[in-house]
Amino acid sequence: MATLHLNNLLPNPTSFKSTFSTRPRPRSNSVRCGGGEATQVSSSSETNRVTVSNGNDSLDICRVLNGMWQTSGAWGRIDRDDAVEAMLRYADAGLSTFDMADHYGPAEDLYGIFINRVRKERPPEFLEKVRGLTKWVPPPVKMTSSFVRDSINVSRKRMDVASLDMLQFHWWDYANSGYLDALKHLTDLKDEGKIKTVALTNFDTERLQIILENEIPVVSNQVQHSIVDMRPQQQMAELCQLTGVKLITYGTVMGGLLSEKFLDTNLSIPFAGPPLNTPSLQKYKRMVDAWGGWSLFQTLLQTLKRIASKHGVTIPNVAVKYILDQRGVAGSMIGVRLGLSEHIQDSNAVFSLALDEDDISSIEEVTKKGKNLLQVIGDCGDEYRR
Repeated sequence: MATLHLNNLLPNPTSFKSTFSTRPRPRSNSVRCGGGEATQVSSSSETNRVTVSNGNDSLDICRVLNGMWQTSGAWGRIDRDDAVEAMLRYADAGLSTFDMADHYGPAEDLYGIFINRVRKERPPEFLEKVRGLTKWVPPPVKMTSSFVRDSINVSRKRMDVASLDMLQFHWWDYANSGYLDALKHLTDLKDEGKIKTVALTNFDTERLQIILENEIPVVSNQVQHSIVDMRPQQQMAELCQLTGVKLITYGTVMGGLLSEKFLDTNLSIPFAGPPLNTPSLQKYKRMVDAWGGWSLFQTLLQTLKRIASKHGVTIPNVAVKYILDQRGVAGSMIGVRLGLSEHIQDSNAVFSLALDEDDISSIEEVTKKGKNLLQVIGDCGDEYRR
């Protein structure tokens, strides 16, 4: 693989100005990345799948991913059998990409049970469309080959797969350069066939650039990205366009805040509005406060509701589609409360939605009144390192 030098292509990440438009832009067909060609996201609203790739590594995923953070226990008890049945229903409806992590409670174990049901009860061509993406969030210890291998083997065993479809790597402390050692060991495991694609989660632009310059073939970076949090479109998307690395986004419906449930509510009055009774609602309410406050957020919800009514869809549909149309975005996460509630039909409605210029202008007329969270919080993932 040829050495990838980005310094002549991309300015120092810290020197970026926050002037990039959030308006979706047309994409070219391909972009060179290292020694290979990286597949670009189709801009067609008719397809619900996309391929993320780097060099010879590639993975086909659904553009709306089922996020399994909600199985971690903080949302209440999950019944194993009900959860697996729900996963089958999502997959049967075409929503067959599941995102989890080593620390999401029983998420990987549930996937292992689910994938065995698929092997036994669905045809081989169905199995070929199912994807299980997991994350590894290691403690700050020395990243030896044996430690990395043993850790990944735990996920392989729990998920009951010979090869992980995608391993997304998180690192807490950039002052510790052990993340490069870990990623090199993960690349070795990929070459051995134990991982199909190596990816990142919550890395900033500067570190992504360093990782690519060290010839680590990452295919994507999973980051927080919503109509409120447009940080990835300022620095990260520029590097992604240059290198072909894709973005997988979470927090896109802000834990449910971007929905009809919170439209025309006043949270300043005790018990007047829906309770913020989940970790995700509490987390993203803090983002709303940092961005512009509840009053401005209500203006945003009212705008999104008008757009949703115009197209016969819901506020979450508009919120997800707006982000799917952004530069570099391959897919967006919608959290699933398996066995407790479902939004299969609503999620699939995203694929037939096409936002027009008036819709986009209406959204941006509101969002430009909010604060630039890059200046308030920092780059992608910096909220975890403050």
